[in-house]
Amino acid sequence: MNILILCTGNSCRSQIAEGLFRKHLGKGHNVYSAGIEARGVNPNAIKTMAAIGIDISNHTSDTIENLPQVEYDYVITVCDNAKERCPILPGNHKSLHHSFPDPASAKGTEEEVAAIFASVRDEIDEYVREFVEGLN
Repeated sequence: MNILILCTGNSCRSQIAEGLFRKHLGKGHNVYSAGIEARGVNPNAIKTMAAIGIDISNHTSDTIENLPQVEYDYVITVCDNAKERCPILPGNHKSLHHSFPDPASAKGTEEEVAAIFASVRDEIDEYVREFVEGLN
């Protein structure tokens, strides 16, 4: 199965979702993430995933044009902007959308920002778990 997760900048939500999908789906599935633009992987996204034992420090921030040309089974947008601006991708895939809050816009102390990232991560984790359970 090939899954593509799209967000605006491919820096937080899509990176977190990619790591969680890889964990919950296991081997034998290809999970990609991309953005309408590439803004780099947010260091706080890396930290919030490391806190639950998932290493996304080697992920890259990519645009759709930089991804392998594969037939996707699912294309999932994780923010409203990506849903509205996503180009039409060829192939017979199922398009899904769930808008998650953008943790990159979090303000406050380091602890407050970390709590916001963890909250969004946990919300994405719940969505991914339900998606994977629905496959079985």
